[in-house]
Amino acid sequence: MTTTRPAVLDAVGRTYPPGRPYEVGREHIRAFADAVGDDSAIYRDPEVARAMGHPDVLAPPTFPVVFTQQAAEQVTGDPALGIDFSRLVHGGQRFVYRRPIRAGDRLSCVVVIEDARTVAGHLSLTLRTEVRDADGEPVLTEWATLVVRADDA
Repeated sequence: MTTTRPAVLDAVGRTYPPGRPYEVGREHIRAFADAVGDDSAIYRDPEVARAMGHPDVLAPPTFPVVFTQQAAEQVTGDPALGIDFSRLVHGGQRFVYRRPIRAGDRLSCVVVIEDARTVAGHLSLTLRTEVRDADGEPVLTEWATLVVRADDA
């Protein structure tokens, strides 16, 4: 076990402040929809989105990974925690929405280390990211599980 694991285990509850807001553009949404192979018009055509009651095109449900992963880098890059990024793997992710993400949103993320434990010799870290719009209204909460493989794995 590395010497940095106790620091991570003791960091449960640590909160990282929002960085620069992420500005959601139509092109970001279209490119993400293309990347995941979803050709739905609601991700591409503002008129279709408006006809469905939305002010602009919507983002696919997994789109937040684009900016929540950037926010999580505050944790994985925190020198006080000493996480070896080369040993980090994605363990899981889920989103709970308050409202859809749409083009024109300016979103900020606050990341909290919600859980840290050793599982089968590996470090399992659960991050909760609270996403809010420019008015401070909640948009979604994301939970991501990261696994830092043991030194001998």
